Amino acid sequence: MTLSDMSVVTAEVKVDETDIVNVKIGQDADVTIDAVPNKIFKGKVTEIGSQAVLRSSGLATTQSTTSTQEAKDFKVVITLAEPPENLRPGLSTTAKIKTAEKKNVIAIPIQALAVRTRKDLQEAAKNAKKGNSSVALAAPPPAPAGADPKKDEVQGVFVVSGKSAVFKPVETGIAGVTDIEITKGLNPGDEIVIGSYKALRTLKPEASVKVDNSAPKKPDDDKS
Repeated sequence: MTLSDMSVVTAEVKVDETDIVNVKIGQDADVTIDAVPNKIFKGKVTEIGSQAVLRSSGLATTQSTTSTQEAKDFKVVITLAEPPENLRPGLSTTAKIKTAEKKNVIAIPIQALAVRTRKDLQEAAKNAKKGNSSVALAAPPPAPAGADPKKDEVQGVFVVSGKSAVFKPVETGIAGVTDIEITKGLNPGDEIVIGSYKALRTLKPEASVKVDNSAPKKPDDDKS
């Protein structure tokens, strides 16, 4: 016979090693239970594992006799605020932990963020000056001492100015699932270029663009 105290119900989840540094005791979490669909249960983080766990074997890194480069997780325990009465131990759960929250900020879709080398920006500025362009490129932040312009990268956003896409360096804050905060470099109401990584990777500063906010057409499934 197994006796369980259901007055306190906890959910054990695995958090990737790249995200565990942002998880703190007391943070709010939304827990979903596979056996109770379409319902979200509130909870708080009450325990954070101090040892990494191998994703393949489930063993702690201190228990492994061989070194490995595979991904690792950390166990995080979330205590549910109001567990349902029909809950049973061992059910599968998924949790979303709120690590940070800011209001009234400038946010953009993550896929709008682009990266360019400092050399590319310098060449674009020279070409714009030769062509007597009326649009001035935003100055990138100063390069670190001894940095190679070919390798030194600057993150930014392409802003639509007239008929051109101007690259503006930006500074970012917290990131969500789909959006990221912009702390410096953009103003509310700026029209930015959003696209796939491949499209933004080949877009050059000061390139001519045509604004088309219509929904993309779906390919015909009947065509091969």
